[in-house]
Amino acid sequence: MTRRADDLLSGPRGRRVCLEVVLDAVGGDWRRLVWTRGSGGRYDPEQTRRSLAASIAALDLAAVRATARPDDWMPALLAAVDAARYWQEPGDEDRALAGPAMAAVLAPLAAAVARAPASQWWAEPMAADDQHAVAFRDDDEATPGAPLLTGAGPALREWREQAAAEEDRARRERPADPRADWSGEWWSTPALTGRVVTTRSLPGTTPAEPRAPVRLPLVEDGMGWTTARSWPVHVPGDACVLELTGPADWVALIERYPREVTASRRHDWWRVAGWDGTWVVPDWAAVAEDVDGVHLTVDGYLSTAGRALPVDVPALAGPARTLLAGWDPDATWWLTDAPAGLGAATDWRRRDEAPYSTWVAAGA
Repeated sequence: MTRRADDLLSGPRGRRVCLEVVLDAVGGDWRRLVWTRGSGGRYDPEQTRRSLAASIAALDLAAVRATARPDDWMPALLAAVDAARYWQEPGDEDRALAGPAMAAVLAPLAAAVARAPASQWWAEPMAADDQHAVAFRDDDEATPGAPLLTGAGPALREWREQAAAEEDRARRERPADPRADWSGEWWSTPALTGRVVTTRSLPGTTPAEPRAPVRLPLVEDGMGWTTARSWPVHVPGDACVLELTGPADWVALIERYPREVTASRRHDWWRVAGWDGTWVVPDWAAVAEDVDGVHLTVDGYLSTAGRALPVDVPALAGPARTLLAGWDPDATWWLTDAPAGLGAATDWRRRDEAPYSTWVAAGA
């Protein structure tokens, strides 16, 4: 296998993409793979492995690799992103796909996906000439306003202060037992700071129609939005953007700019990854001193999100872990006032016929 295929199988979201590609290709039903008697009966891990292996063996993987278009695998990406959970235990599919035995079953399919032209954009760095910010609208909300391009420095310094205060509060008020029924902040991004987040346009859509930003369908913890607005974002040519292409890049970022969040993340992330120890995220205010933005490739998302990855932080006592949570594929988080400006807004609406292809320009 190639390194990309190995990386795809290393993460729970990558394995989920492989499963969804198989199910779509064979027209299968997940229940047929996991239950001993069709859609009902007793769950059997060995039955799941045998069923999935047989389904993959029945595929013409060379044809899958050669004929797939980027659009064809968007539903698989959507399913993998939509199923990501960082505040509860993994779902049945993710649990069934875990472990080396299942990775071996998925390996032929992962190799085909990794070699296919349709997936090559997953490995691409930020598309500087094609970036868009998205604002979703709740049903009872007015048209969303344009993203704020200034004030990054004060916002991230406030984030640092609030993170420290939340950690102190959680240390005092929450039980040390990770199994306790507590929940709180579960993301590892500078969420709720008002920072601009951008993605490229979806590949493979009809050139005559506006191409929807990647972040419209591929958003973690979506709230069922049906309308949104987007703006093209002009990125300066000298913007310094750090690329996260896989677990090693995420770990390196943590080790250079660590901030402990054990007390505030302990209960949620233990349910996700089973690690009872020290948790660390980036100190985003410190990261902003060196780079303008941080971009996560689709490959980086699929191989990194949801994993308890060891980090070496000498200032902390004992071993530590980090977890990438709440970061959408292909998203760039802007940590400074780097974006130079916005273009004309486009309004979007979601059709109900299919989850992926539903986002169309309003009026289309």
